Amino acid sequence: MSGDNSDQIEFWNGSMATNWVAADERMDELLAPLSQLVLQRAGVQRGESILDIGCGCGATSMAMAEAGAQELGIDVSAPMLARAVERGRGNDGVKFVEADAASHAFEPKFDLLFSRFGVMFFADPVAAFTNLHSALSPGGRLCFICWQAMTENPWLAAPMGAAQPFLPDADPPAPSAPGPFSMADAELLSNVLNTAGFSDVAVEAHAVEMRVGSNLEEAMEFYTRLGPLAGVLGDIEPDNRAAALAAVSKILAASETAAGIALPGGCWIATANQ
Repeated sequence: MSGDNSDQIEFWNGSMATNWVAADERMDELLAPLSQLVLQRAGVQRGESILDIGCGCGATSMAMAEAGAQELGIDVSAPMLARAVERGRGNDGVKFVEADAASHAFEPKFDLLFSRFGVMFFADPVAAFTNLHSALSPGGRLCFICWQAMTENPWLAAPMGAAQPFLPDADPPAPSAPGPFSMADAELLSNVLNTAGFSDVAVEAHAVEMRVGSNLEEAMEFYTRLGPLAGVLGDIEPDNRAAALAAVSKILAASETAAGIALPGGCWIATANQ
C-alpha cells in the first residue's frame, strides 16, 4: 500500500541515527524555534490523543505530553526511539512504537496528526498519508512542518555548494524522492494531502534563522556529523576531503559573528482537517 520504505528504514537505523542521538541536545537547541512554531500552530489541547509522526528522539512528543495530551510517538529508527523511551520514562501520557507510519495499522482514534520534519521520507506519499488519514477520529486534524526547497535554505545549501566541486558527478535525485526536500513544492504537497482524503488543506511559508553553532568549530562539527553534507562526505576522495572541508569552513566563516553562525532557512507548515 505504502511503497517500499526499506531504504529509509535502513538509513535511519545507521550512522546518521547514531550521530543524531549523540547530538540530541544540540539538535533540540537548533530546532527549538521551529518546534515552538509548529506546536503553537497545532494548538495542542489537554486530553487530546496525538500521533507524533517521525518522532525521532521524542522532543516534540514530550512537549505535547507535558501539555496534557495523550501522545503516541512513531518512528522507524530504533536508536532514536531508544532515546525517546528514555526521555519518556515516568510520564504515563507518552508512549512510543517502532513502526512505519506509512503502513502501520492504526485505530481511528487520534485528534491530531503531528510531525516536525518527519513526513518527508515516504516512498509513496499519497498512500502514506491515506493510511495516516485513517488514524484520525471524527473531526480530527493534521499539522506538520517540513522544509521548503534547498534554494530557500542557505543554511543547508551553502555548505553543500562549497563541497560540490569535490563530489563525484551524479544525477540529482528526483525532486519528490524521499528526503528532506520531498515536500518542498507547496502545490505538490497540497495535492498529496487532498488526494489522501484531507480537507481544508493550507500550506503556510515561514522564514527562519538557523543558528548552526556558537562558533566556527561547533558549526563544522554539526555539518560533518548531521544533515545532507554529512551524508556525502564519504563520497569525496580521501585526497580531496581536506580541501572540501576547508571550502565549507570558508563559507561558514563569512557568516560568523560574535553571536555565532546563523544562516537563513525556509519551511512550510501544513494544516488540514479530516
